[in-house]
Amino acid sequence: YRGDLLDGLSFAGEIDEWLAPLRANYARKALELAERLSLLPELGSREELACEALAERLVTLDPCAEQAHRALIRIFRRRGKTNDAFRQFLVCKEALKRELGVDPEEATRALVERIEAEPTAKGRPPEVEPSGLEVKAEPPRPAVSVPEKPSIAVLPFQNMSDDAEQEYFTDGVVEEITTALSHVSWLFVIARNSAFAYKGQAVDVTRVARELGVRYVLEGSVRRAGSRLRVAGQLVEAAAGVTLWADRFEGDVSEVFELQDLVASSVVGAISPRLEQAEMARAKRKPTESLDAYDHYLRGMASLYRWTREGLEEALPQFYKAIELDPDFASAEGAAAWCYFWRMANRWMTDRQKETAEVSRLVGNVAISGQDDAVALAFSGLALGYVTGDYEAALALADRALVLNPNCATAWSASGYLKACYDDPDIAIEHLSRARRLSPLDPLTFFMQTCTAFAHFVAGRYDVAWPLAEAASRTQPYYLTGLRVAAACNAMAGRLDAASKHIARSLALDPELTLANLTHVAGHIRPAYFAKYFEALRLAGLPE
Repeated sequence: YRGDLLDGLSFAGEIDEWLAPLRANYARKALELAERLSLLPELGSREELACEALAERLVTLDPCAEQAHRALIRIFRRRGKTNDAFRQFLVCKEALKRELGVDPEEATRALVERIEAEPTAKGRPPEVEPSGLEVKAEPPRPAVSVPEKPSIAVLPFQNMSDDAEQEYFTDGVVEEITTALSHVSWLFVIARNSAFAYKGQAVDVTRVARELGVRYVLEGSVRRAGSRLRVAGQLVEAAAGVTLWADRFEGDVSEVFELQDLVASSVVGAISPRLEQAEMARAKRKPTESLDAYDHYLRGMASLYRWTREGLEEALPQFYKAIELDPDFASAEGAAAWCYFWRMANRWMTDRQKETAEVSRLVGNVAISGQDDAVALAFSGLALGYVTGDYEAALALADRALVLNPNCATAWSASGYLKACYDDPDIAIEHLSRARRLSPLDPLTFFMQTCTAFAHFVAGRYDVAWPLAEAASRTQPYYLTGLRVAAACNAMAGRLDAASKHIARSLALDPELTLANLTHVAGHIRPAYFAKYFEALRLAGLPE
C-alpha cells in the first residue's frame, strides 16, 4: 500500500467524484488489514513483518490512522518492547490532538491500559508536548528510562543538498537503516515515528538520548553534488559524548535505491560490532553484585573473544549464570553451545559424550526460545554441525538466521563454514566474503579467513588458500584448527617447509594430535573433504 488509489493524477470532476469512494474503501481495507495482521499470534512471522511495514506506511501517510497505531502498539507489546508501545501511543495521541482536536478511541486506550496492567510493563513514559517541525528551541522533554539492552535511535539525516526533492532519499536511507537494525535481536531500536519527531530541529544528541531513553544515537547527512550522492553517518555514545564510528558512502544518483540498501547494510554491519564492544566495556565496569543476565552474557563474550583456554573456561560459567537468571535467554544459550565448538576444535573436551549431549540440549532450547535471534541461531548452527555432525539441521538454523537478519555477519560466516565443510565450497566463499564485507573489523575475522582457506582447499585452489590460512594463523596463533588448515593448504601448494612449521606449532600446543585421532576434530565433515584433508596433513608431517 503506497497511498490513495491513482494518487498524484489529476482528473475531471466527475472522475474524481467516482474515485473518491474507491479511494476511501482502499484506504479502509489497508487499515483493516494492518489491524487483522497485528492480531495474529506468531511472533516474528512474515505476516508480522509485513504488518509492521504496512502500519508504518499508513501512519506516515496519515498520522491520525488510529488502527495503524494500534497495530504497531500490539507488535511492540508482543516483542516485549513496552516502552516503544507506550511511545507509539503518545505519538498517536499527539497527532489526534494536533490534527483533529480529539482523544484516542476507546479501543486504543483499552489496549494501552491492558499493557500497563501487565507485570512485565516498565511503566508508562511521561506525557510529552507535541513537537513542531520548525527549527526552534523547545523545553526539554521528561527523560525515559534506558532499557537494559543496548538501545539506539536513528535520527533523521540532514539533507545538505539545495534540492528539496532529495528529502525522499534522505528519509528512505534512515527508514532502511532503522528497519535493518530492528532485526538485531539484542538491540532495542526506537521506532521510526518517534525518532522523526526531531526532524527539522537543531538537536543535542545527549538530550535526544535522554528523552528517548537510549544509550546510542546514529545521526548523519546526505549531500548531492551533480550526479553523485554522498551519505555520511556517525554513531555516538550519548552519555560520554564519544563517537564510536563514522564513515561515508558515495554512489550515482541513478542508483538511488541500491545506494539506500548499501548504506543500510554497511552501517548495520559496521556499527553492530562497535555496539557490542562498547557494551562489553560497560559490563566490565559494573560491580559484580549489580550484574543482570545481559551483563553476564557480555562478560562471557569478552572472555570468549580472548580465544584462549582460560578465556573459554571463564566464559562458560558467565553464560550459564545468564541462563540461570533468564531461562529464555537464547543468546546466552547459543553462546554456551558455541563454547563447546571451540572446546572440540582445540581438543579441550574432557567428556565428549556428555558435552555433545549438552550441545544438543542447548541448541534445542535456542530453536524454541531464539526463533527471532539471528546470532543465537548462527552460534547454534555452528555448534550443532561441528560437534554433533548434524549438518542438515545446522544449515537450517543458519538459513533461518539469514532470513531473520540478512545483515548479520555472524550468520553469513556460520553459513559459509557449514557449506565449506559439508556442502558447496564456492557458495561458502560467497557467504564468507559477504560476512567480511558486512563486518571488516570483526573479532571473528581469523575464523572467516580459515573457513575461506578451507573452502579453496577442498576446491583445489591451493595457491589461493595458503595466503588466507597464513593470515588467519598470524592473527590467532592459538587456534588449532587454523594451524591445521594452514599446514594442509601449504602442503598441497608445495610449500612443505611452511607446512612443517605449522605442524610443529600444532604439536607444541596439542602434543597428542595424530592422524589416528584426527577424526576427533574433523570427522564430521564430508568424507571426500576429510580424505583430502587427511592426506594433506600426512604430507605436512602430522604423525601417524
